[in-house]
Amino acid sequence: MIVKANLNNLRISARKVRLVADMIRGKSTDKAAAILSFTTKKASKPILKLLNSALANAKNNLKLDPTNLFVEKIEVNDGPKYKRMRPRARGQGFEIQKKTAHIIMVLNDKKHES
Repeated sequence: MIVKANLNNLRISARKVRLVADMIRGKSTDKAAAILSFTTKKASKPILKLLNSALANAKNNLKLDPTNLFVEKIEVNDGPKYKRMRPRARGQGFEIQKKTAHIIMVLNDKKHES
């Protein structure tokens, strides 16, 4: 049974989030939670919250046992960029982009693993 959870507009660049997402792809939920809790990257905390949300969806909505699930897919996409100005010399202003990310996490049963 497939369980999904989404996180939109996370205020960390997608490139930095992908570093953490690659560590837990294909792992069991217990192992993924352990990896995320001991990782010092800034993106590990929101991904851990997303994993817990997906596990809660599996338990409450679909009546699945969370111990039999693994991270089948975790997809990190670019979100919208917030544009800001940085003052420079001679009255100029350079644009800086504050990047965001969208994360899609899919959990699946171990017995349906292909």
